[in-house]
Amino acid sequence: MFEQLDLDEKLCSAVADMGYTNPTSIQSLVIPPAMEGKDILANAPTGTGKTAAFLLPACQFLLDFPRQQPGACRILILTPTRELALQVYEQAVQITKYTDLECGLITGGINYGTDRETLEKNLDILVATPGRLFEHIEKESFDCRDIESLILDEADRMLDMGFSAIVNQIAAEARWRKQSMLFSATLEGPGIARFAKDLLIEPVSIEANPSRKEHAKILQWLHLADDPAHKYALLKNILANQVETAVVFVKTRDRLNQLKQMLERDGFQIIWLQGEMPQDKRISAMAKFKSGDIKILLATDVASRGIDVENISHVINYDLPRTADIYVHRIGRTGRAGKKGIAISIAEAHDMGIIAKIERYTKQRLKRRVIEELRPKHKEAKAPVKHKKPKSAKKKIKKPKKK
Repeated sequence: MFEQLDLDEKLCSAVADMGYTNPTSIQSLVIPPAMEGKDILANAPTGTGKTAAFLLPACQFLLDFPRQQPGACRILILTPTRELALQVYEQAVQITKYTDLECGLITGGINYGTDRETLEKNLDILVATPGRLFEHIEKESFDCRDIESLILDEADRMLDMGFSAIVNQIAAEARWRKQSMLFSATLEGPGIARFAKDLLIEPVSIEANPSRKEHAKILQWLHLADDPAHKYALLKNILANQVETAVVFVKTRDRLNQLKQMLERDGFQIIWLQGEMPQDKRISAMAKFKSGDIKILLATDVASRGIDVENISHVINYDLPRTADIYVHRIGRTGRAGKKGIAISIAEAHDMGIIAKIERYTKQRLKRRVIEELRPKHKEAKAPVKHKKPKSAKKKIKKPKKK
């Protein structure tokens, strides 16, 4: 029960309205030390209640130590994408609905007039993307001196997107803060270690092992394609006969536009998300997808972390990702909060190298599936094995014989 975590009854009532009765493992592990004011370094799979894990202790702090005078925001939450920022903001509004706490949102793609209106309020919680917020810091339209808690959501994605320098500058501007929290889908790699060292002081390190109920139940399988035409035929068949709602991933905007035209030509109703898309169009597209008006969403990897929609039945990797960890982030869009999901990859011969890496990374083999009328003609191409070059033997230098 959330009450056992010493949370205010106003917050518990709001959480109950959201349909949650018991905290997830990440919430149980994060909330107590966070409420003690300790810095947090947390790793948790997507879909396990991570957002509430940092929002609830932040809100509790604001209720325990109410604002004494008007001022700028007290809790700053940075997210890598606009979609994720919007979702965190919406959840913050839901959690604070029985309180007087004021929440705001600052992201790229929204006109600066709206930003000014937001920043003129006595904000308690601000959710922002780093680039747009830093513009306001440089213009002196945002003051970091009142920030008491800095929270980084999906820090590994921020690093991937090249935000580390800007985030460090924002953190330096908020150097009077009392607490910092860093959440990431993975804590592996030197980048995250450096990030944590720069931003956190003696953090409590938390790695959540979700219960079977919480853990994503994602069935993963692979269709082999002979060539691009066969690959597209497989996608059409899957979309027409298997999916309820699907996110289809492609590598680039050009690929997205090409696939969009092909699917629309063949009678599919679709929406799409890509980088550098006006915010109003993004919000409109996601609203249609969330409501179920349109069942198929095309996306590039830029948008992959921002998609948090319940009841996505399928994730389809039409283009395989560059790396195995991006694959894991992609398929995390389905199987949310313990619900079953299906992840399908469609691979040509040249994709088998990354398939092998994915199987090693996830420690499971992707099950091969066949659609009878679209059975591949060619056998599976094995990934090339890289043989290490043998170390060259040192040549013995013959010493000249003494005369």
